[in-house]
Amino acid sequence: MFSACKSESEKLVDESVKRNAIIDSTITQFKKNLLVQQMDSVFSQSKFNGSISVMQNGKILYEKYNGFENFKNKTPLDSNSVFAIGSVSKQFTAVMILLLEEQGKLKVEDQVSKYLKEFQSKTFENITIGQLLNHTSGLSDSGSGLLSKSGTKFNYSNKGYRYLGELIEEASGKTYGENAQELFAKAVMKHSSTSDLFVNHHFSSAYLGNSSRFLEVENMPTRLSNSEISVGAGGLLSTVSDLHQWNFALYNGKILKPESLRKFMSQSTENNHPILGKVGYGFGIMMNEGKPKSYFHTGYVKGSPSLNIYYPETKTSVVILSNIADEAKGKNGFFNPHKEVKKITEAVENALIETQKNLH
Repeated sequence: MFSACKSESEKLVDESVKRNAIIDSTITQFKKNLLVQQMDSVFSQSKFNGSISVMQNGKILYEKYNGFENFKNKTPLDSNSVFAIGSVSKQFTAVMILLLEEQGKLKVEDQVSKYLKEFQSKTFENITIGQLLNHTSGLSDSGSGLLSKSGTKFNYSNKGYRYLGELIEEASGKTYGENAQELFAKAVMKHSSTSDLFVNHHFSSAYLGNSSRFLEVENMPTRLSNSEISVGAGGLLSTVSDLHQWNFALYNGKILKPESLRKFMSQSTENNHPILGKVGYGFGIMMNEGKPKSYFHTGYVKGSPSLNIYYPETKTSVVILSNIADEAKGKNGFFNPHKEVKKITEAVENALIETQKNLH
């Protein structure tokens, strides 16, 4: 009698699992159809030269490449195309710092002056590693002083991330490139590189202008390792598939320990982003202050606008990479496709999360 009851209970569980699987499959297909309709319009309306890809739980829901790696010889973009990802690089630098903390080689609460002599003057001595990570150090990119007292205000600083790159080398005893290659291997990113070590033949050269009137950005990608930009702040190169791989590995606990990942994702300040509006900021990563929950970062080095997004509630990764920018339109102009993709995916995420709650 007991075993009969147990068997009946197991049948009910099996039926529930099957029902939920059918619901999830139907929702995923609906999401796929929505994305195809709306993403295709982004390409057609903006004549977008680049790639847009959406992946959920390791399965591609939408992916399209349009235009050229090289505008002169008309080499088409494809899944092997490597892009400069600009400030999307900052999250990799932040994760390297947190990995060094896990190894006991530093603490994010440490003063930077403990590691770098440039911070040993009275002006900079109180700046901490954490303040460099979340842009509250007060460092000025254009001047030699502080824009604000350290720890009080958000002031986006590429210089701060250049110093983080130097700090990584000092604390680890290895070059930034060596640390990056170890991290890429940990995330199983097979086609990513620092700009100074790049040897791949599929580089998407960067251009200013449009597809009919364009000017190639000179000395790419090696110029990204110059101190004005620096590898730690904006000098990594990657592909669509590698950035998906990164998102799934990072946010599902394959790279950092839980405590470190929480530090990385925790909002510690906020920023009025010039393109995306009001956002939260953690360590090298931005986050929505409303729904849906998401982690993202824009990137821009001349000719290469990018956006990388992860939605943890549905385990959905969104990558938008391009290699041309019409700077005459301003950032809000040439980032329009990226903004539209974020708007579309957020609307889809919110609708389907609510639907799943009601159906399960």
